Amino acid sequence: MARKSEDTKARVLAAATREFASYGIAGARVDRIAATASVNKNLLYIYFGNKEQLFEAVHDAAVTKLLDAAPFDPYDLPGYAGALFDYYRAHPHLLRLARWRSLEQPGAQPLRLAVEATKAKLEALAKAQADGAVDAGLPPHVLLTLVLGLAATWSDGSPEATMPDDDPETVSIHRHAVVVSVGRLTRPPAGRLSA
Repeated sequence: MARKSEDTKARVLAAATREFASYGIAGARVDRIAATASVNKNLLYIYFGNKEQLFEAVHDAAVTKLLDAAPFDPYDLPGYAGALFDYYRAHPHLLRLARWRSLEQPGAQPLRLAVEATKAKLEALAKAQADGAVDAGLPPHVLLTLVLGLAATWSDGSPEATMPDDDPETVSIHRHAVVVSVGRLTRPPAGRLSA
Protein backbone atom coordinates (compact mmCIF):
# COMPACT_ATOMS: atom_id res chain seq x y z
CA MET A 1 0.00 0.00 0.00
CA ALA A 2 2.81 2.43 0.89
CA ARG A 3 4.57 1.66 -2.39
CA LYS A 4 1.40 2.44 -4.36
CA SER A 5 1.02 5.70 -2.44
CA GLU A 6 4.62 6.71 -3.25
CA ASP A 7 4.13 5.82 -6.93
CA THR A 8 0.97 7.93 -7.02
CA LYS A 9 2.74 10.89 -5.38
CA ALA A 10 5.59 10.57 -7.87
CA ARG A 11 3.14 10.63 -10.80
CA VAL A 12 1.41 13.67 -9.34
CA LEU A 13 4.72 15.50 -8.83
CA ALA A 14 5.82 14.72 -12.40
CA ALA A 15 2.50 15.93 -13.83
CA ALA A 16 2.50 19.00 -11.58
CA THR A 17 6.07 19.84 -12.58
CA ARG A 18 5.09 19.96 -16.25
CA GLU A 19 1.92 21.93 -15.50
CA PHE A 20 3.58 24.53 -13.26
CA ALA A 21 6.56 24.93 -15.59
CA SER A 22 4.17 25.62 -18.47
CA TYR A 23 1.55 27.78 -16.79
CA GLY A 24 2.88 29.02 -13.46
CA ILE A 25 0.93 28.82 -10.23
CA ALA A 26 -2.04 30.96 -11.28
CA GLY A 27 -2.41 29.33 -14.70
CA ALA A 28 -1.94 25.73 -13.58
CA ARG A 29 -5.08 23.64 -13.29
CA VAL A 30 -5.49 20.90 -10.71
CA ASP A 31 -7.90 19.12 -13.07
CA ARG A 32 -5.18 18.84 -15.74
CA ILE A 33 -2.60 17.67 -13.19
CA ALA A 34 -4.97 14.97 -11.92
CA ALA A 35 -5.84 13.85 -15.45
CA THR A 36 -2.19 13.70 -16.52
CA ALA A 37 -1.27 11.74 -13.37
CA SER A 38 -4.35 9.49 -13.76
CA VAL A 39 -5.55 10.17 -10.22
CA ASN A 40 -8.66 11.55 -8.59
CA LYS A 41 -8.38 15.31 -8.03
CA ASN A 42 -9.30 14.88 -4.35
CA LEU A 43 -6.19 12.74 -3.90
CA LEU A 44 -4.02 15.74 -4.78
CA TYR A 45 -5.57 17.73 -1.97
CA ILE A 46 -5.17 14.81 0.46
CA TYR A 47 -1.49 14.38 -0.39
CA PHE A 48 -0.42 17.98 -0.92
CA GLY A 49 -3.07 20.34 0.50
CA ASN A 50 -3.83 23.18 -1.90
CA LYS A 51 -2.37 24.15 -5.28
CA GLU A 52 0.22 26.49 -3.72
CA GLN A 53 1.45 23.72 -1.42
CA LEU A 54 1.70 21.37 -4.40
CA PHE A 55 3.79 23.99 -6.21
CA GLU A 56 6.10 24.27 -3.19
CA ALA A 57 6.50 20.47 -3.13
CA VAL A 58 7.38 20.53 -6.86
CA HIS A 59 9.81 23.44 -6.44
CA ASP A 60 11.47 21.91 -3.36
CA ALA A 61 11.93 18.55 -5.10
CA ALA A 62 13.46 20.24 -8.15
CA VAL A 63 15.93 22.26 -6.06
CA THR A 64 16.90 19.20 -4.01
CA LYS A 65 17.60 17.19 -7.17
CA LEU A 66 19.73 20.01 -8.58
CA LEU A 67 21.82 20.26 -5.41
CA ASP A 68 22.45 16.52 -5.52
CA ALA A 69 23.16 16.42 -9.27
CA ALA A 70 25.69 19.25 -9.43
CA PRO A 71 27.96 19.18 -6.36
CA PHE A 72 29.81 22.44 -5.76
CA ASP A 73 33.61 22.40 -6.02
CA PRO A 74 35.18 25.85 -5.53
CA TYR A 75 38.49 24.50 -6.84
CA ASP A 76 36.85 23.46 -10.12
CA LEU A 77 34.32 26.17 -10.89
CA PRO A 78 34.47 25.53 -14.66
CA GLY A 79 33.57 21.88 -14.02
CA TYR A 80 30.74 22.96 -11.71
CA ALA A 81 29.38 25.35 -14.36
CA GLY A 82 29.56 22.57 -16.96
CA ALA A 83 27.66 20.20 -14.67
CA LEU A 84 24.99 22.86 -14.10
CA PHE A 85 24.74 23.51 -17.85
CA ASP A 86 24.23 19.77 -18.44
CA TYR A 87 21.63 19.53 -15.69
CA TYR A 88 19.69 22.53 -16.98
CA ARG A 89 19.66 20.97 -20.46
CA ALA A 90 18.37 17.67 -19.09
CA HIS A 91 15.86 19.39 -16.75
CA PRO A 92 14.79 22.62 -18.44
CA HIS A 93 11.76 23.00 -16.18
CA LEU A 94 13.92 23.95 -13.20
CA LEU A 95 14.70 27.49 -14.34
CA ARG A 96 11.11 28.07 -15.40
CA LEU A 97 9.82 26.92 -11.99
CA ALA A 98 12.22 29.32 -10.29
CA ARG A 99 11.05 32.16 -12.53
CA TRP A 100 7.39 31.45 -11.84
CA ARG A 101 8.08 31.32 -8.09
CA SER A 102 9.85 34.69 -8.11
CA LEU A 103 7.10 36.26 -10.25
CA GLU A 104 4.08 34.84 -8.45
CA GLN A 105 5.43 34.50 -4.90
CA PRO A 106 7.90 37.39 -4.56
CA GLY A 107 7.79 37.30 -0.75
CA ALA A 108 8.15 33.53 -0.44
CA GLN A 109 10.87 32.33 1.88
CA PRO A 110 13.73 30.56 0.10
CA LEU A 111 14.01 26.83 0.62
CA ARG A 112 16.04 26.24 3.80
CA LEU A 113 18.15 23.59 2.07
CA ALA A 114 18.99 26.07 -0.71
CA VAL A 115 19.91 28.79 1.81
CA GLU A 116 22.22 26.40 3.65
CA ALA A 117 23.76 25.20 0.37
CA THR A 118 24.38 28.78 -0.77
CA LYS A 119 25.97 29.68 2.56
CA ALA A 120 28.26 26.64 2.32
CA LYS A 121 29.17 27.54 -1.29
CA LEU A 122 30.05 31.11 -0.31
CA GLU A 123 32.22 29.94 2.59
CA ALA A 124 34.01 27.40 0.37
CA LEU A 125 34.48 29.99 -2.35
CA ALA A 126 35.93 32.52 0.12
CA LYS A 127 38.38 29.84 1.31
CA ALA A 128 39.40 29.01 -2.27
CA GLN A 129 39.96 32.72 -2.88
CA ALA A 130 42.02 33.02 0.32
CA ASP A 131 44.05 29.99 -0.78
CA GLY A 132 44.82 31.76 -4.06
CA ALA A 133 43.05 29.08 -6.14
CA VAL A 134 40.29 31.45 -7.31
CA ASP A 135 40.55 35.10 -8.34
CA ALA A 136 39.71 37.24 -5.30
CA GLY A 137 38.91 40.36 -7.32
CA LEU A 138 35.18 39.95 -6.72
CA PRO A 139 33.35 39.15 -3.48
CA PRO A 140 32.25 35.51 -3.24
CA HIS A 141 28.52 36.34 -3.58
CA VAL A 142 29.13 38.30 -6.79
CA LEU A 143 31.38 35.61 -8.25
CA LEU A 144 28.89 32.84 -7.42
CA THR A 145 26.06 34.84 -9.03
CA LEU A 146 28.10 35.24 -12.21
CA VAL A 147 29.02 31.53 -12.34
CA LEU A 148 25.38 30.53 -11.85
CA GLY A 149 24.25 33.01 -14.50
CA LEU A 150 26.78 31.79 -17.04
CA ALA A 151 25.79 28.16 -16.40
CA ALA A 152 22.15 29.03 -17.13
CA THR A 153 22.99 30.79 -20.40
CA TRP A 154 21.24 29.19 -23.39
CA SER A 155 18.81 27.38 -21.09
CA ASP A 156 15.36 28.61 -21.96
CA GLY A 157 13.58 26.67 -19.25
CA SER A 158 10.90 25.28 -21.53
CA PRO A 159 9.12 22.15 -20.35
CA GLU A 160 9.66 20.56 -23.76
CA ALA A 161 13.41 20.28 -23.09
CA THR A 162 14.36 22.43 -26.05
CA MET A 163 16.93 25.15 -26.39
CA PRO A 164 17.14 27.85 -29.04
CA ASP A 165 19.75 25.75 -30.86
CA ASP A 166 19.30 22.05 -30.19
CA ASP A 167 21.95 20.93 -32.67
CA PRO A 168 24.50 18.78 -30.77
CA GLU A 169 27.46 20.68 -32.21
CA THR A 170 25.93 24.03 -31.20
CA VAL A 171 25.14 22.73 -27.72
CA SER A 172 28.74 21.52 -27.40
CA ILE A 173 30.02 24.96 -28.44
CA HIS A 174 27.72 26.65 -25.93
CA ARG A 175 28.83 24.33 -23.13
CA HIS A 176 32.47 24.91 -24.00
CA ALA A 177 31.90 28.68 -23.98
CA VAL A 178 30.36 28.49 -20.50
CA VAL A 179 33.21 26.39 -19.10
CA VAL A 180 35.92 28.56 -20.69
CA SER A 181 34.23 31.78 -19.56
CA VAL A 182 33.96 30.59 -15.96
CA GLY A 183 37.60 29.49 -16.10
CA ARG A 184 38.72 32.91 -17.28
CA LEU A 185 36.51 34.69 -14.75
CA THR A 186 37.75 32.69 -11.78
CA ARG A 187 41.41 32.00 -12.66
CA PRO A 188 43.73 33.78 -10.27
CA PRO A 189 46.04 36.41 -11.79
CA ALA A 190 49.42 35.18 -13.02
CA GLY A 191 51.88 34.76 -10.17
CA ARG A 192 49.11 33.96 -7.64
CA LEU A 193 48.50 30.36 -8.71
CA SER A 194 48.51 28.01 -5.78
CA ALA A 195 50.95 25.13 -5.77
